[in-house]
Amino acid sequence: MTFPGHAPGSREYRRLILGLFFAGVATFAQLYAPQAVLPLITADLRVAPATAALAVSAATLGLAAAVIPWSVVADRRGRVPAMAVGIIAATVLGLAAPFSREIAVLLVLRFVEGVALGAVPGVALVYLNEEVSRRHAAAAAGSYIAGTTVGGLLGRVVSGVIADVSDWRIGVWSATALCAGSAALFLWLAPKARGFVPSRQRTAEEPGIRSRLLAPLRSPRQLALYGQGFLLMGAFVAVYNYLGFHLSASPFLLPSWLVTLLFLAYLAGTVSSPWAGGLASSRGRYPVLLGSIAVMSAGALLMLAPLAAVVLAGLLLFTAGFFGAHAVASGWTPAAAPPASRSQASSLYYFAYYAGSSVFGWALGLVFGVAGWPWFLGGVLVMCAVAAMLAVTTLREVPSGQA
Repeated sequence: MTFPGHAPGSREYRRLILGLFFAGVATFAQLYAPQAVLPLITADLRVAPATAALAVSAATLGLAAAVIPWSVVADRRGRVPAMAVGIIAATVLGLAAPFSREIAVLLVLRFVEGVALGAVPGVALVYLNEEVSRRHAAAAAGSYIAGTTVGGLLGRVVSGVIADVSDWRIGVWSATALCAGSAALFLWLAPKARGFVPSRQRTAEEPGIRSRLLAPLRSPRQLALYGQGFLLMGAFVAVYNYLGFHLSASPFLLPSWLVTLLFLAYLAGTVSSPWAGGLASSRGRYPVLLGSIAVMSAGALLMLAPLAAVVLAGLLLFTAGFFGAHAVASGWTPAAAPPASRSQASSLYYFAYYAGSSVFGWALGLVFGVAGWPWFLGGVLVMCAVAAMLAVTTLREVPSGQA
């Protein structure tokens, strides 16, 4: 008999959602902890802002490279075991990386840490879609994305606040120590998979990894969803990478501790991601995705203002819009994929997502360094417009009940 999925209100459903929440915290707190201290890394290691930003991009590049291999491991060994191995290895590496004395060593360790972290984003939403009833999958995905926002917020705030009174290395290390506790909670809470049984040896009828990867890559709708992750995540990470430099300069001249507190804008994503997931379940994913991109673009426009309060309002809208779009697109990807390719489809989404983070998190820094903040935000708005165009031309005809 086919497992129908855990229903909201059940003990297993609550443990699954809470477990994945802590997995999101453990993953994203250490992934983005250096982002809050990039100006300090720039000064301490005597490198340019775009070079310091590679401390974030190296980890996201490693994650992008690893999500597809992790999907294969998860198919063979199981969803929860794969995530457990990855998150434990990443935490160990994350505790070592901040004490690097050279930028090259820091970047290598961050890359390997990102490879280990790839186990969670590449597998979590597949695990969730298999264990939760289809009717509630979009809302459950939004709850998981909320955990990732809390993780991203905690990593940035903890590292930034502690670094302000000590050293950027201690700040990043402290954020990673917090991740160790979250990882332990995930391992304790996550229920054993019932919607998927790993197959350690492929049968003759089972499609190989090449077929499972090619199936979503031949789908225009899947490619459009990957485009959302690539473009929107690239724009999002770039804004958070360079906003601190912008607000530390004239006319704002904000102190570093206050710039760190601006990362509290992440709470907007904590609210918007489950809200968008729930709205997508009732109204359809397509209109919620477009609306979220529109909110994100409006926020970017507000950040052109020379007033810190208006920039903060824009950052709140930008963050809420991004996480709403990400909650919809990331949950839509495995739901719309062929059953045999769900794990690979989700991994391809996250490959595009973190490839965008790595590429634009660095490249838009060159624009910022050469042309300034207005041209930088112009690039962000172009990326949002292209993402919306992909959705309009490719995703519009997908009935909400099918995906």
